[in-house]
Amino acid sequence: MVAPHPANEVERLQLLHALQILDTDPEPVFDRLTRLLAHTLGTPIALVSLIDEHRQWFKSRVGLNVSETPRDQAFCAHAILDGEPLLVVPDAYLDERFADNPLVLGSPHIRAYAGAPIRTQGGLALGTLCAIDTRPRAFTGVELQILQDMADMVAREMHLRETLLLARSQLSQADELLVESEERYRSVFELASVGIAIVAPDGTWQSVNEPLCRIVGYSAAELLKMTFQDITHPEDLDDDLDLVRKLASGELDAYHLEKRYVHREGHAVWIKLSVSKKLSAQGELEYFIAVIRDIQARKEAEEGLAVLRRELEARVQERTEQLLQSNRELRTVIDSRQRAEQEARDREAELAAVIEHATDAYISLDQNGVVRAWNRVAEETFGWSISEAIGHTLDQLIVPSEMRAAHHAGIARYLAIGESTLLGRRLELPALRKDGSHLTVEMCVRALHLGGKTLFSAFLHDISERKLHEAQRESEARHDALTGLLNRRGLTELLPIALSRADRSVSDLGLLFIDLDGFKAVNDTFGHEAGDELLRAVAVLLQQCVRETDSVVRLAGDEFTVLLEGLASCESDARLVAEKVLAAIAQPISTSHGLATVSASIGISCYTAGSDKDAAQLMREADERMYQAKRAGKGRAFSSGDASRTAVL
Repeated sequence: MVAPHPANEVERLQLLHALQILDTDPEPVFDRLTRLLAHTLGTPIALVSLIDEHRQWFKSRVGLNVSETPRDQAFCAHAILDGEPLLVVPDAYLDERFADNPLVLGSPHIRAYAGAPIRTQGGLALGTLCAIDTRPRAFTGVELQILQDMADMVAREMHLRETLLLARSQLSQADELLVESEERYRSVFELASVGIAIVAPDGTWQSVNEPLCRIVGYSAAELLKMTFQDITHPEDLDDDLDLVRKLASGELDAYHLEKRYVHREGHAVWIKLSVSKKLSAQGELEYFIAVIRDIQARKEAEEGLAVLRRELEARVQERTEQLLQSNRELRTVIDSRQRAEQEARDREAELAAVIEHATDAYISLDQNGVVRAWNRVAEETFGWSISEAIGHTLDQLIVPSEMRAAHHAGIARYLAIGESTLLGRRLELPALRKDGSHLTVEMCVRALHLGGKTLFSAFLHDISERKLHEAQRESEARHDALTGLLNRRGLTELLPIALSRADRSVSDLGLLFIDLDGFKAVNDTFGHEAGDELLRAVAVLLQQCVRETDSVVRLAGDEFTVLLEGLASCESDARLVAEKVLAAIAQPISTSHGLATVSASIGISCYTAGSDKDAAQLMREADERMYQAKRAGKGRAFSSGDASRTAVL
């Protein structure tokens, strides 16, 4: 029978875990007591057991080679129930609570048990001191009194740990303030994608981060042996030094400069430099804070600036070694706590300043997705003021509606199992501004665990302009500059896709390879400007001859292709389109230098759904048939049917 939980189970477990005794190494003070108990009572097994949520764990054991057993099998789980001074079981076979217990029916074959609860100063039963026999037996009153006395000795050891825990808890509160502040400070520094450095008044690098090392090509160890003057481009050094002098003298509070560094490999690297200073409490210059962005490659940072701080000079003694020192340590805790609170306030102020002056949007969320921090750049990027953003969930502010379900699911998954596919990665995501307009941002998110809670910190950078330029460049790479039609690269990418569509829709596909007849004569007669006008006019005519679902391509010079999709019968349908093209191009075309007359030779190749032709073979067939059309007299189209007739003839 599984023992019920004591009424004070939650409080009992909290104190048990707080004592930090579970899963610790054996200690002589407990091992002596279990050996003495086993010897005195004549039992093969004696244990000091502690009961947590799911198991009983043995702090000390004699005669047993396992360190723990499940709680639902534990005799001690019954012994710690409220109001039980001792639990005595003369014969487990005859006790309905234990008759079917695996520890009775199997190893270690428990038959007799006597256990005394180990109670805290507040009366909470953490576990037991127990004696176990493998044969039935009745324990005498003297034996039970010995058991109780020894259990009291174990309890006194626990009381000592309780007293030490009180002193340690006060100490821990001060440390938690320091750790939380340090975690925030470190996370911002480690998140930064821009170069950050602390520089001594004489220009020596005192601390540098990895992005700065990547920008200039030096390792951190190499930079720390150098000054910023060593890697500044000679032409920029005087201006930089003049600003440093003004900053150090108090003429400036900060300065911004675009300058060049000399990369380790010898080439110049343009950077945007922002420098501020850190003064001591006496107003003396301690060091400069430099933020370096690589503007040559326009790799905008997505993470906020961070400033290195000096290492903590001292920590409060974490643990007292004996009870006699506890009063003195409590006094130390009070003093240390006051110092820690002041340091935490100072660090919070510095961290807030760094985040506020970061060049990226910084947003902090709690585990419910509610905004806790929103810096100046976030205001400028998304249009929401700090007062409007704080207290609202992020999905209400910047997450597009189609992504909100994924946003909520991602947070819930991380909180549930600690896994995320997004954390710590640079992501490009769509976002919304307050006015409803869309933008694209680069984002990096990290999770922080502070004070038992999970926070999410994100740095976001607006890359909409960059994405627009990339899209424009991508489009230009696939289109002909003269006619605006798809170019050879565009056709190379489109044709395999079109073949797959034909297979899926079980339809035919046709490819017309068009070469203008007489184009060279137009160029020679009217000049290249007229030739270009003619090519643009032909491009318009070709588009007028086909459907919106078809594609017109300029391959090179006076060569064009037309890709016809969704045909019922390629041979007949493509032939009709080719005849339209021949008729349209045969008409005189007006240029700024006069009327130009050309014709076209067209090769037709066909693809039937499920055939084994690939894109290259389709192009090759159309090209060959275009040349057959030229050899047959130009101004005509040549298809597979024509090829068959020619072969017969």
